[in-house]
Amino acid sequence: MFRRHPILSLATFAYLAFVGWVTLGPQPIDDRGDAFLWRLLRFFGRHDLTDWITYQRLEFFANVWMFVPVGMFFLLLFGRRYWWVSVTAGAALTGLIEFVQLFLPDRVSDVSDIIANTIGTIIGVLFALVVTAAKARRLREDRLAPSAALRRAPH
Repeated sequence: MFRRHPILSLATFAYLAFVGWVTLGPQPIDDRGDAFLWRLLRFFGRHDLTDWITYQRLEFFANVWMFVPVGMFFLLLFGRRYWWVSVTAGAALTGLIEFVQLFLPDRVSDVSDIIANTIGTIIGVLFALVVTAAKARRLREDRLAPSAALRRAPH
């Protein structure tokens, strides 16, 4: 798999390194009241139309979107037939991240992160399945065309 797709493998490992850095590195959120994120959340909280935008919802949404590429990369590496392996690998990866975070002093392990990351993986897998459907259909038709021609040929 890695030899057949070296550039895809490299991109996948690079993105996984980024995910590791974001999830296991020092906590980037500034606890001071003047941090941009907190100012933005206070702004949204002052308006009835956007007061539903909270830190918890924003963090959940960010966790979902961070794992969409994971699902896409895994599906492209493992193949369409093994879509379930891609979902399982994404869920296992997030479980591993949350387990390691238990031992990091400035990180918080949370079940909602596992749920969000797994949802992101599933979205990525589904997106990659849709994007690759036409090519998979063409490949399947090309593979079946010679055998269909042999069945029709007179013996």
